[in-house]
Amino acid sequence: MALLKFNRKAKAENETGLSANSIMNGGRFFDKSGNPNMQIQGMGFLERLNIYHALLSMKKIKFVLLILIFFIGINLLFASVYLWIGIDHLNGMVANSASEKFGEAFFFSAQTFTTVGYGRINPIGFAASLTAAIEALVGLMSFALATGLLYGRFSKPKAYIHYSKNAIFAPFKDGTALMFRMVPYTKNYLVNVEVKVTLALRILEDGMMKNKFFNVPLEISKAITLTANWTLVHVINEESPFYNLSKEDISNAQAELLIFVQGFDESFSNTVISRTSYSYDDFIYGAKFKPMFHPDANNTTTILHLDMLHDYDPAEITIQF
Repeated sequence: MALLKFNRKAKAENETGLSANSIMNGGRFFDKSGNPNMQIQGMGFLERLNIYHALLSMKKIKFVLLILIFFIGINLLFASVYLWIGIDHLNGMVANSASEKFGEAFFFSAQTFTTVGYGRINPIGFAASLTAAIEALVGLMSFALATGLLYGRFSKPKAYIHYSKNAIFAPFKDGTALMFRMVPYTKNYLVNVEVKVTLALRILEDGMMKNKFFNVPLEISKAITLTANWTLVHVINEESPFYNLSKEDISNAQAELLIFVQGFDESFSNTVISRTSYSYDDFIYGAKFKPMFHPDANNTTTILHLDMLHDYDPAEITIQF
């Protein structure tokens, strides 16, 4: 059992910033996308709500829908205000029915909000003019904020990296190694790339279940540039935290491999960071990744197949898990 055969030679990491008490946390530490697997409670909604961060990090479709809903909602609000003031305070309206009047008021509101102002309809009186002035100010401020958010989303530094779905125990030289691979999926190539890997295990120690974190040394952990796929290799030897562990041991210890990648993106002129993790359910025992690239027909360039990132073949390994 992993709790008994825990490798004492493995180098422990004591400053991970993660909880050492396994009873105090549930499930994995990070999900596959690299986000912490944590729910925040005990604070008011407004206290823990970071609107700017939420708008920058939400999915594109949600962001576009939010902008559309806000635009429609704010114009519905001002159209209702114009109708409450009185339709006779909007000069130039030709509508007859109630629905047509509301439609005219809505589109007048949209024209005022966007400062288009076609001129057919214009406010009459202090109340309608004041409402139109306030709406124009709200529109200018809203478009300024939306423009800033669009620029922030567009220019936000990001590590465009995809990871293999599984980490595999594969034959390596005369032994066995744990491997996973990653690849950039845009032309934002990284330079001075560094990868750090930590293994989290739940181990019985001093009569208590504790989270233990171990450095997972890689055969090569730094690269000058990342232009193609990179297979990260951790050799299973006496210094490895996986040494002498069986598949059952790894499962019982709820092993999780935490991956942290850092590199410099010349397009953004900034350092970018990427994270992911592999739980014990993501491990494949006895496999070998298929090659992802090959020369073209003229042997003048290299063809990289991103759709083969996750592909592997069965393979014999020396260690029996």
